[in-house]
Amino acid sequence: MSIWEYANPKKFSETAARILPVVAPLSALTLLVGLIWGFFFTPDDYKQGATVKIIYLHVPSAMMAINAWGMMLVTSLVWLIRRHHVSALAARAAAPIGLAFTLIALVTGALWGQPMWGTWWAWDPRLTSFLILALFYLGYIALWQAVENPDTAADLTSVLCIVGSVFALLSRYAVNFWNQGLHQGASLSLDKEENVSDVFWLPLLVCIAGFILLFVSLVLLRTVTEIRLRRLAVIEARERVE
Repeated sequence: MSIWEYANPKKFSETAARILPVVAPLSALTLLVGLIWGFFFTPDDYKQGATVKIIYLHVPSAMMAINAWGMMLVTSLVWLIRRHHVSALAARAAAPIGLAFTLIALVTGALWGQPMWGTWWAWDPRLTSFLILALFYLGYIALWQAVENPDTAADLTSVLCIVGSVFALLSRYAVNFWNQGLHQGASLSLDKEENVSDVFWLPLLVCIAGFILLFVSLVLLRTVTEIRLRRLAVIEARERVE
């Protein structure tokens, strides 16, 4: 079986219909367990106090904001190279979800930064690149809405996605590029000196799994919706011609 079989809208929709009833409840259950475990059954940090628990929303949302753009990049490249409409629609479907994750990361980061840094915002390299990433998300969504021809819109947004990937990369590795930034290093690391304590680490992993499953569920649902909207648009266009 070739992966390109799923470029067929009917095949993709049928597969999504089989996957969603499993993935969607699993994402809800995983998120519920992870957030309750993290917020109610972990201690306060000896330095950060209760604010450390923001990590259960901030870290997974920040990770998924970047990975969502990465998924959009891959599907945009598939569209540009192979012209599969499902890939372009999947990228379009993922954009609002990625923007939501980005905004959650920015807001929770501000809530953590105020007591830790004494300010809601700092022009830190990672924070700044993340803000620019949010603007690219907005621009991507607006460009889809502004261009009437869907294939032209897919072409232009794919190019925009490639350019925006630079800022997605900076958001991920800004701390490594600029050591003078305020933002801390990775919370999950193979380095024991950088990694968070197991009491926070284990529920954080559950939350990350929940966010991943949530992203998959929402992308599948929105992509199927985009396919149906495209079909309706084609039918309406034919009826106007007739």
